[in-house]
Amino acid sequence: MLEIGTKAPAFSLPDQNGDMHTLEEYRGKKVVLYFYPKDNTPGCTKQACGFGELYPQFMEKGAVVLGVSKDSVASHKKFEEKYGLPFTLLSDTELTCIQAYDVWKEKNMYGRKTMGVVRTTYLIDEEGIIVKAFGKVKAADNPAQMLGEL
Repeated sequence: MLEIGTKAPAFSLPDQNGDMHTLEEYRGKKVVLYFYPKDNTPGCTKQACGFGELYPQFMEKGAVVLGVSKDSVASHKKFEEKYGLPFTLLSDTELTCIQAYDVWKEKNMYGRKTMGVVRTTYLIDEEGIIVKAFGKVKAADNPAQMLGEL
């Protein structure tokens, strides 16, 4: 996990519509940047829907929510449409952002070791500095937890 007080790594990734997004374009706003393993899985769906339900409150506090996984743009589009998600999902199929934010780790699934995204959420301030970092977050609790941090 990246250290609090460090500059958040820059990124340029496509969203669920294929439009490119960079961290720089969110300068002046707080950014809740959350990394999740996979679209349409139970935990990731709970987390995304939680952020979706609370999204108006994040906006009131001057924050944007960005979800990042290694799923494709097409997968993100289906996920967004299925659950009516009001925020941006970024596709990082090359793992550049995922690795830059140090969330690509060895995981132990049923005794088998695999590499994957460890559910992690960063709060980045208006200047692009990491002010909070939470690793191995609980999917269902994370949206309310992050709203409380703002």
